Amino acid sequence: MFMHTGEHALDGILMVDKPSGCTSHDLVDLVRRRFRFKKVGHCGTLDPLATGLVILTLERGTKIQDLLMSEDKVYEGTLRLGIATDSQDADGKVLEEKPVPPLTADQIGAAFARFDGDFKQTPPMVSALKKGGVPLYKLARKGQVIEREPRPVHVYRHEVRGIRLPDVDFMVECSKGFYVRTYCHDIGEALGCGGHLAALRRTRSGNFDVAEAATIDRIKEMESIEELRPHIVSLPEVSRRRRR
Repeated sequence: MFMHTGEHALDGILMVDKPSGCTSHDLVDLVRRRFRFKKVGHCGTLDPLATGLVILTLERGTKIQDLLMSEDKVYEGTLRLGIATDSQDADGKVLEEKPVPPLTADQIGAAFARFDGDFKQTPPMVSALKKGGVPLYKLARKGQVIEREPRPVHVYRHEVRGIRLPDVDFMVECSKGFYVRTYCHDIGEALGCGGHLAALRRTRSGNFDVAEAATIDRIKEMESIEELRPHIVSLPEVSRRRRR
């Protein structure tokens, strides 16, 4: 634990490469407690299952949190066909299993192409969206299913990167508020056998790339807040990069 005095007031963002098994909030707690920051936030939840880029906002950087959350995102993932789950990812309860037909690359490509450009997505029940102030995932745990309003989303581009049935590897660049879990679920439905998100990694948010991010292990190794300083992007630099 390091003393965080005025001379160490560092306003800006810190990019972290989140490992699987922890939450975005876990990263916030780690950085705030270890370096004695007064204010630390994060720019968008990444599910515990997922890995990759989480942007933390530090001190006055928390004032631009909403701006950074609105940036487009890039994800790499794996769709597993034949199994539908209640959470639409690998952490959920299996709802249905179907045999996966011998799908061709053209058939799979056509299903992905149906979800390009502008369309509407119905958020999953197992999500942090709130109904009457209560997160939907808490209602889902009680067996409740609440009607969710479909929301407009946008896919700028996608690539099918590998087919090893029942798994399909892909990349998608998408708008704010996009659920990759639901994307996988919907493509599985379009292919007639169902599916869920088996693995996910966020590689980019706006002009910030996971290749620049510090790992949790590296952060835990730091013996002074000065070692953190080179990893922090200042507010002026954030502004310049957002205008690119």
